[in-house]
Amino acid sequence: MFAAGKYIVLFLLPLVCFFFGKPDLREYTIKGYAQGTDYTIKYFAADSIVTKGAVDRILSVIDSSMSLYKPYSLICRFNAADDGLQLDPHFVKVMRRSFEIYKDTRGKFDATVQPLVQAWGFGAKSITKFPDSAEVKQLLACVGMHHLSLKGNYLKKSKSCIKVDLNGIAQGYSVDVIADYLNSKGIKSYVVEIGGELRMKGPKPDGTSLRIGIEGPAISADAEPVIRHVISINNGAITTAGNYRKYLQKGAKKIAHLIDPKTGYPLDNALISVTIYAKDAITADGYDSPIMAMGLEEALDFVNAKKGMEAYIIYHKKDGSVADTLTNGFRKMIVN
Repeated sequence: MFAAGKYIVLFLLPLVCFFFGKPDLREYTIKGYAQGTDYTIKYFAADSIVTKGAVDRILSVIDSSMSLYKPYSLICRFNAADDGLQLDPHFVKVMRRSFEIYKDTRGKFDATVQPLVQAWGFGAKSITKFPDSAEVKQLLACVGMHHLSLKGNYLKKSKSCIKVDLNGIAQGYSVDVIADYLNSKGIKSYVVEIGGELRMKGPKPDGTSLRIGIEGPAISADAEPVIRHVISINNGAITTAGNYRKYLQKGAKKIAHLIDPKTGYPLDNALISVTIYAKDAITADGYDSPIMAMGLEEALDFVNAKKGMEAYIIYHKKDGSVADTLTNGFRKMIVN
């Protein structure tokens, strides 16, 4: 289960009239539950060449590799090990990308944040109290991807207390695996969505682009979240990291589920949510949370320096009001 580690705030617009083009092609929809959340797959083909059973089997294999909620999973076995473990191909691919993003974000993305995530109440086990400063300091000694090394398919840790949490990237990887499976079946138009994280390929049979609704926080605390923008794209992935839905309460204070691996504390900055567009879901998913840990200008500069990446950011202004901003490339995707 990956959804508990991060709440995604994308809303997939109904694809009514999505597949009304050529008479020999039909719309097929698969819905299910995996990795602690719902999934929806829509594709266009002459026959039902992709089945729910096939999708569930793929996701089950990934769960057996990287789910912290499956005690038999490979990631749980690694976390319990003193030294290291041989990984399967799924785990290896995600760890390689994790090392790249860790380096690129200067540690703002860190797969070893699991002890902190658990201590703050967002892990697989329930807690009775939040950690104090002494406990946070102690836990930080067991955090840092510099304590890990990957040689071939062997992941080694320099401290036995190092534990890995891939909730911030593994669901995006899962989306890509399903999308690649659809590609292998020769499917030319589809949307794969797991827990709000999407990858799509188009255009629609009538030649128009796919449309996706981007959800953001409501204007007032008692109102429902709203669709902020509708974007139109043909190929790529969209994921969102945000703090306004997934949190715990400590008195009057909300404890955000995104943990800063450098300080050991939940994020408490101006950014409310970050929506990332990238060529694949593992990239968008891997970067959205660490970008949440940046300041607004730093986040915009970081994304603008990335080829093929765009961002839409919702944030608190200094007076407490809610505002949003976006990169030029993201602006071009918005449907007026």
